[in-house]
Amino acid sequence: MTRSPWIRAGLVALAVIVVDQLSKSAVRGGIVPGEEHKLLPGLALVDTRNHGVAFGFLPNDGVAVTVVIALALVALLAYFARHAARPLIWLPTGMLVGGALGNIIDRVREGSVTDFIKLPLGWPPFNLADTSITLGVLILIFIIERPRSA
Repeated sequence: MTRSPWIRAGLVALAVIVVDQLSKSAVRGGIVPGEEHKLLPGLALVDTRNHGVAFGFLPNDGVAVTVVIALALVALLAYFARHAARPLIWLPTGMLVGGALGNIIDRVREGSVTDFIKLPLGWPPFNLADTSITLGVLILIFIIERPRSA
């Protein structure tokens, strides 16, 4: 086993956690809950709390949320351990781990996750950890599904 993909994934995860936590801290310190700050057309910043997982699924069920997140991380890391030599697999792994840990930090410290990016048409607010998780899943699917070179 080579350590380089693990180190890269760890550095990506650390970067995601730092940016995520800094952005959430800025929102908690600068936006009053209930206020909406228009940033761009169709994009606003808000300060809301999510007690469930993505888009409010499993609200107020901390045990179920913890179990779902733990199982997902174990499965991801097991897959990564078996496929660490695949090119760029460390990138989505780090994004997914960093995003999950960024939201777990909120749950432990605040009892809920700070969401602050609001899109139009009733889309639920989300945060940078959620964005990292979503992009991480898409990149992981692309890496898994792309044909291996001959």
